Amino acid sequence: MNNRDNLTQRLLFCNTLPSLPTIALKIIELANDPHVDMVKVSHYISMDPALAAKILKLANSPLYKSRRAATNIRQAVCVLGTHAVVTIALSFSLASSLIKQSGNNHKAINSKNFWRRSIAAALACRALGEKLGLKIPDDLLLVGLLQDVGILAFDAIIPKEYEAVFATAVNHDALLKAERTAFGIGHDELGYALLKLWHLPDYISMTCIASHSQSAPKEIGSDISGCVAVSGHIADYFLNPGETGRIAAATEAAQSWLGLDSAALMEVIDIMGVEMSPVEALFEITIHRTKDISGILSQAKELLMMQSLVKMRELEDKSQRDGLTGAHNRSYFDDTIQREFILSAQHSLPLTIALIDLDHFKNVNDTYGHLVGDAVLIAAVRAIYGQIRQDDVLSRFGGEEFILILPGSTLASAEKLLLRIKNSIAEVRYKLDNQRFVTVTVSIGVAANMDGGMRFERPEDLIEAADLALYAAKQAGRNMIIEWNQSLQLK
Repeated sequence: MNNRDNLTQRLLFCNTLPSLPTIALKIIELANDPHVDMVKVSHYISMDPALAAKILKLANSPLYKSRRAATNIRQAVCVLGTHAVVTIALSFSLASSLIKQSGNNHKAINSKNFWRRSIAAALACRALGEKLGLKIPDDLLLVGLLQDVGILAFDAIIPKEYEAVFATAVNHDALLKAERTAFGIGHDELGYALLKLWHLPDYISMTCIASHSQSAPKEIGSDISGCVAVSGHIADYFLNPGETGRIAAATEAAQSWLGLDSAALMEVIDIMGVEMSPVEALFEITIHRTKDISGILSQAKELLMMQSLVKMRELEDKSQRDGLTGAHNRSYFDDTIQREFILSAQHSLPLTIALIDLDHFKNVNDTYGHLVGDAVLIAAVRAIYGQIRQDDVLSRFGGEEFILILPGSTLASAEKLLLRIKNSIAEVRYKLDNQRFVTVTVSIGVAANMDGGMRFERPEDLIEAADLALYAAKQAGRNMIIEWNQSLQLK
């Protein structure tokens, strides 16, 4: 029998396993009854004064935004609905019982932190569902709460062995992997077995496994498992707000599981801010002190805003780049040359541009294939970027032709830079095999505006001048730099 079977057997017959009070067992029975009615639910809720008080308080809380005040259990059931009351009662009864039991003895885990995370996850799960328009807020609260109940099962069954594994895990995902390595089973599967043993409905017990998948499903969907999977990452941030990497992990999970971006996650954070106090009151556990909550929520939203801006800039930059070489594309060049030419003319600042063409590049493609040709292009662009300034703009102008904008550079300073670029590209050696290398040279045509009395009327004229100089460099034998002059007449 393997470790998984051993642990499952120990789970089923373990005397130290968390037990449930009679009222919780009765509520589970109600949850499994498709024909349960309001009278029966009201009767059993009323048998537990503490539970009845919770349901009444919740029915009148901001969580449900009811226009009708409930003054007794029957009214509360009418306001919330039979299914909602059963689900909420189950959440409270299970949590109340397990919180008491997990805090009684010395355990491998920190019981208080475990329940703070569980309740934060339950709150996040409910808020995610609200954002996605899922009409099952109470179910989401319950599955979010119970997603890691397998940790309690581990702690009850093998506390000494589990302590060593729990203590070394740096985060939740690492804990799951360590459990599987040490015991052949994770707390997701153990939690599923425990909830099945308690006869909880399948949609609750199955979520323990589904939401702990190592990767998100291929097809993004707004479902319970996705909300639970993301809720754990959000809870990790709320418990460790100083660790900014936690919010990045939550953002990635929200996108992968639910297709939610940073802006949507900010709305989820807002919902959590409104609902946190009622949920904390329901479970009688404080996630954070009231005076700290506002700052934590603001920090989370600020981090999400920054991530959103970074993402937008990355997408914008990607749209402005040539997909193969990473140089800017033609569209970006067209916008930049117009702007730089106007600045050059208005402020009498020199503006130099250079057209760089790889010599006999067609022969490289024809002889070695386009994959080798692409690799040579990429290597050439890297060589150019290794020489130019941050303010200089390199764009792909054609197949093997690139254009370089050098704001503020005179022809004299540009000449030195272009010579370094020419030599740097000549040193590129693309290895084919142990004996053969591909090398290339470049021809460069250069022209300047507002330098040495030279002034062009339009940016198109400046580009044409550089093109004429490039043509002259090719005609003169290639692998050289030629500056435009009056003898190379514009058309």
